[in-house]
Amino acid sequence: MIATYETIPSDRSKRILENLKKTVAETLERKRKLGQYAVIWDGKKPVQSGADAPND
Repeated sequence: MIATYETIPSDRSKRILENLKKTVAETLERKRKLGQYAVIWDGKKPVQSGADAPND
């Protein structure tokens, strides 16, 4: 038997998630401005993006 629960995130959890999203966005923007590449997940595999990303 599998039980599923719908839960509403707490206000604290929502603030943590928003801060994480903001930090990631700022970090990716900083790396873009510096010309550095980033490794991100596209849903299936890691993908390198950016001007200096190594070629596979």
